Amino acid sequence: MNVSFKSLRSPDLSSRAPSRGVSPRAPLGLPCLIRVSSRAEAALRRRSRGTCFFFLALCITFPLHAAEFANLRNGFSLRHEHHDTFGEKTRLYMSADPAGGYVDVPTAEIESFEPAPPDPQDVALQPAKSQDLNSIVSAASEQHQVDADFIASVIKAESANNPRAVSPKGAQGLMQLMPGTASQLGVKNSFDPADNVDGGVRYLRGLLMLYNNDMVKALAAYNAGPQRVQQYKGVPPYRETHAYVARVIKDYNRKKLAERKQQGKVHTIQDAQAKNPALAEANSNSTVGSE
Repeated sequence: MNVSFKSLRSPDLSSRAPSRGVSPRAPLGLPCLIRVSSRAEAALRRRSRGTCFFFLALCITFPLHAAEFANLRNGFSLRHEHHDTFGEKTRLYMSADPAGGYVDVPTAEIESFEPAPPDPQDVALQPAKSQDLNSIVSAASEQHQVDADFIASVIKAESANNPRAVSPKGAQGLMQLMPGTASQLGVKNSFDPADNVDGGVRYLRGLLMLYNNDMVKALAAYNAGPQRVQQYKGVPPYRETHAYVARVIKDYNRKKLAERKQQGKVHTIQDAQAKNPALAEANSNSTVGSE
């Protein structure tokens, strides 16, 4: 594409008479001192105040750009600050800073634009409170008969327990639901923790049923899609998917091992008390004394 740039040089003003109050020896483009009378200075101050009010009104009338998503025909979404359309090409500005870079996308490949939620990096967003999240996970586990530790491990791998998380592809919320998937599941607000987890667990339960409770295949399908699992007859050969499945399984096994160790300690104490009545009596007395 041929682009012509106009020269930015100033026109030759050497033949013009110097303006009143400006030194004729001052080179063009360099600052020079200008003497102003007191009456003129007062007028300049009034004008400067008027200019400030003018720019303030412009800021109120024309708000700053809000971030948005460009939904592409291939199913991906691109987050950007604002866009300009130039016929067959649409420019997506990736930063509010003009020097922050941009991406040119064929206009025909963009299906729609939609407002984007606040970027977690720009807003001080705290992860969901563990107590609230645990109760949400427990409720979804009981309702849909999916292991609570398994749900918690998926949430940790998907969003690090951040209910406002948004992936570069546009997945949203604790269980990173794509807008299309959320709509199919009846999720009205993907950034509502309870709504997101309920929809995500229903989807996860469907995958577990599809693969006869094979957690590895269900996780691979959750990450890469059921069609990829069917295509490769198992976990697809994607590095991201393999790392994701391993991360979830590792965290899930860690939770179960910790649970078994805790149960083992309880059984050990109970067995010891059953074999030694004196120990049980001493433990009972210590408990009563503490109360």
